[in-house]
Amino acid sequence: MKHAALFLSFLFLVGYQLFAQIIEPVKWTFESKQDGNEVTLVFKAAIEEGWHLYDTQLPDGGPVKTSINFADSTLFGFVGELMKEPLPVEYFDKIFNLKLGYFSRQAVLTQKIKLKNPGKTEIKGFVEFMSCNDETCTPPAEADFSFILNSSSDTDSGTGPVVAKSEGGEKQQPGSGNLLWFFFFSFLAGLAAILTPCVFPMIPMTVSFFMNSGESKLKSKINAAFYGFSIIAIYTIVGTLVAVIFGPGAANWLSTHWLPNLIFFAVFVIFAFSFFGMFEIVLPSWIVNKSDQQVDKGGLMGSFFMALTLVLVSFSCTGPIVGAILVESAGGQILKPIIGMFGFSLAFALPFTLFALFPGWLTSLPKSGGWLNSVKVVLGFLELALGLKFLSVADQTYHWGILDREVYLALWIVIFALLGFYLLGKLKFSHDSDVKHVTVPRLLLAIVSFSFVVYLAPGMFGAPLKAISGYLPPQSTHDFDLHQIIRDEIKLAQPQGGISAVVQPGKELCEKPKFSEFLHLPHGLEGYFDYEQGMACARKQNKPVFIDFTGHGCVNCREMEANVWSDPRVLERLKNNFVVIALYVDDKSTLPESEWITSTYDGKVKKTLGKKYADFQISRYGVNAQPYYVLLDGKEQKLIEPRAYDLNADRFVEFLDAALTEFKKRK
Repeated sequence: MKHAALFLSFLFLVGYQLFAQIIEPVKWTFESKQDGNEVTLVFKAAIEEGWHLYDTQLPDGGPVKTSINFADSTLFGFVGELMKEPLPVEYFDKIFNLKLGYFSRQAVLTQKIKLKNPGKTEIKGFVEFMSCNDETCTPPAEADFSFILNSSSDTDSGTGPVVAKSEGGEKQQPGSGNLLWFFFFSFLAGLAAILTPCVFPMIPMTVSFFMNSGESKLKSKINAAFYGFSIIAIYTIVGTLVAVIFGPGAANWLSTHWLPNLIFFAVFVIFAFSFFGMFEIVLPSWIVNKSDQQVDKGGLMGSFFMALTLVLVSFSCTGPIVGAILVESAGGQILKPIIGMFGFSLAFALPFTLFALFPGWLTSLPKSGGWLNSVKVVLGFLELALGLKFLSVADQTYHWGILDREVYLALWIVIFALLGFYLLGKLKFSHDSDVKHVTVPRLLLAIVSFSFVVYLAPGMFGAPLKAISGYLPPQSTHDFDLHQIIRDEIKLAQPQGGISAVVQPGKELCEKPKFSEFLHLPHGLEGYFDYEQGMACARKQNKPVFIDFTGHGCVNCREMEANVWSDPRVLERLKNNFVVIALYVDDKSTLPESEWITSTYDGKVKKTLGKKYADFQISRYGVNAQPYYVLLDGKEQKLIEPRAYDLNADRFVEFLDAALTEFKKRK
């Protein structure tokens, strides 16, 4: 057992190092050296061991190359070419079937420029890059830079260290920002689990175990600390197993197929009913008894089995919460389930460890009571609401039409209204105590719940509800969209001979889009859902192409549409200056046999619309992340480097304008 404890310690340290380092495998720093009007810009990348950064020059059809993008290149002129140190290592990539170059450990990119204007000048932009190891790749990421320069000064430095900001969609390893938020969410879930009836009363029992162990105070404290570590190790190992079982190969199937989504939905509903008191989810008694028998052996081994017993005994309360975290993270991602379980277990182990180390704190601990069951019921309402997301994904992907936007909102309004009434004591379950008076915390939570209901209500009439747009079915599924009805009425009321009746050049479609019976673009946009059809129209109208790699189950796609596409500047450009092609990578519609393709990536025949365009994205651009925006000319050549998830509308407008400028140059 001592060897087992050492192994667990080693596993924990390795896991911690992975968590601390790999989520940001590339870190950038920026420097500038100025001599009069000439400036040397230095872009340094520190690359974690085992990872590599792709070269600045790669053939089309490969991964995303490293590129330096300037916001306004009219402020300066380039002096010489981009210098690279060390030179990239070249190799033949069997996956992409291409000769590629990469940097390992470090990359230094140097570009000389000459300022055009006297006085102070700000040169800003971003480095776009993609990093991979032997098992996975990060989504395309960006590192913003800004240099404040003055032509009259001799030297000036840049912004100093800047951490790369990962951006991506649902199908790849998320960026560090998303992981940190998920860690925070899991940590809060761990705190919530402590306040359940089968966990909270065990805190004083745990403390008494270590106080009455008959060992010295120092040994008792060591055992207590190892007890907390064991809780973290047990849950983190569970997360690691999920990461191994549901690795990147299962991502698309888990995220979009009807079977796992319906299973996840059923799991959330069952867990919710368990929290409501309909039944208890318990493990077989022999498992708990076998673990409990090992506790009496004492020492580190006794502490470990004490932790295991706690995990097993509390399963009826923690199981639904742990299950919810694992279901949320089981999208084929490596780090997310590990980080989720680490965050949950850290919060869960904290009070047990602290009270075992400092038993005097027990006097300040609130007494058990009916409030613990109230915590379970509140969590039950939340699980019921969150479970609908999985049913919605299956519904959208297979076009069942059973959970349109207004039905989804109606269910959420009812669920959170009932939660508000429960908190006020107007709704009672079998295990609840009588609420003689409403406490201040219950009142505040009820206010939050009812306020959320009020926020949701306008959504029944078509309000966009941008704050939660990523978790709602798309606006196009809404039957009674008051905003769209008003727009249509205004359009019909316009005079047919006046200026307002004039159609802007190229705004009309060339022909009826394929798949438009069940696929739609947001905000009244018109476009295509078939690549060949859209490209043919773009050539006919002599317009650039805006390709949107998207998905029915893509939360970030819905957020981009609600928060960025809705910006009048973006909407005007998409409507009038581009041919929009939305390619759904998770749609399950079967294609006619004449449209089946054999993948150049994995050699398999793609028979559905989603599989065809998922393969197209990864084969052509080396990316499997949504949303992903590619701007092309009529010859199918990229106008500008593609962009991914970015809620900054100003940057998106710059992205579109840069492509339009480049398109005009190529005419």
